[in-house]
Amino acid sequence: MKAAERQLRIRQMLESRDFIDSETLGRELDASESSVRRDLDILEAEGVLKRVYGGAVSVQAPPNRAFDYAVESVRLSDEKSRIARLTAGLIENGQTVILDGGSTVAAVARELAQKSLHIVTNSLPIAEGLESLRNIELTLTGGYLDPRLRVMLGPFCEQMLGAIRADAVIMGVGGITEAGLSNNNTLVVGSEQKMIQVASRVIIVADHTKFGRGGMIPVAPLTAAHVVVSDAELSPEYVALLRDHGVELLLA
Repeated sequence: MKAAERQLRIRQMLESRDFIDSETLGRELDASESSVRRDLDILEAEGVLKRVYGGAVSVQAPPNRAFDYAVESVRLSDEKSRIARLTAGLIENGQTVILDGGSTVAAVARELAQKSLHIVTNSLPIAEGLESLRNIELTLTGGYLDPRLRVMLGPFCEQMLGAIRADAVIMGVGGITEAGLSNNNTLVVGSEQKMIQVASRVIIVADHTKFGRGGMIPVAPLTAAHVVVSDAELSPEYVALLRDHGVELLLA
């Protein structure tokens, strides 16, 4: 494959992915490491992407990309508030809790602000909301900062998460189907999988519109979740699905 063809293919890949790693590029383009590196350098100079550790990220998300923090923050705000209040009741003072990025988890963080907790998060909005509270010990993961999602991601984030243990993780997902939990961003999935590994209890917060939507990348099977908190509009089909898989379901 010629250089121009490889670069066109990389552009096409970035239309559906926020991050592409160098190993995947080499495999899908059937190109050497040095060729991939040159292609990424050229595309970075053209403003198409930004080189980061392990690969490259899209500079501008297409307008049809499913998730943007600013947009999601105002969607179904009433449902998210109810979910947040119910979820906060599952957390006890003195616990270490990982908070994933996303607008529903940020709503949970606001409800947790009165408790005495150690919070670990990769989310800038959550950190900004909790940083001044003396009852909250706050730890940030570090990593590549995605300016659209406003979360820190990537190998450094995952390395930090792998070094801790937590009583619980509260996490949003891109979609929930019979196949399991899923999302659309490779870097987000990597951090979420690490959070699941290090937490004693996995709490998924998801409004009813997330059910029946399959993301591009699997995160974990349904049985990885100990509790799912959703809203009262959730279809009976998915109520039965979660209970059949032994997942505790709470409806706000």
